[in-house]
Amino acid sequence: MPSRKPTSRPRRLTIVLAQWCPHCVPLSVRNGTRLAARLRVPLRILDIDRGNQVKLADRMVRAHGDASPDYLIPQVFLEWSDGKVDHLLTGFSEQVPRTAKAWRDLLASDWIRKARARASS
Repeated sequence: MPSRKPTSRPRRLTIVLAQWCPHCVPLSVRNGTRLAARLRVPLRILDIDRGNQVKLADRMVRAHGDASPDYLIPQVFLEWSDGKVDHLLTGFSEQVPRTAKAWRDLLASDWIRKARARASS
């Protein structure tokens, strides 16, 4: 994960998902809620099946995520106060336990610990 300016703080966590996706609901919603609370930021969910959210979701994935015409979900982004966006996670096309492991690894990472410290300062 990239480093940030010392004055930049986490601003919002965004998850691009679909309600029908078992990698997304409840797995990523639950873990995203947990991560947003740790970082003390709001959680924004962009559902690719909702007309008013899909354009924002597509734009976020194209600009900052793992983009392809039929991109994988969930995709998780941390938005910073300096306007930067970090792509944190993309779900896997394999079975749900593979995406669950990616979430566990992310939540336990030094990078998240450092971002959490920045959120508290």
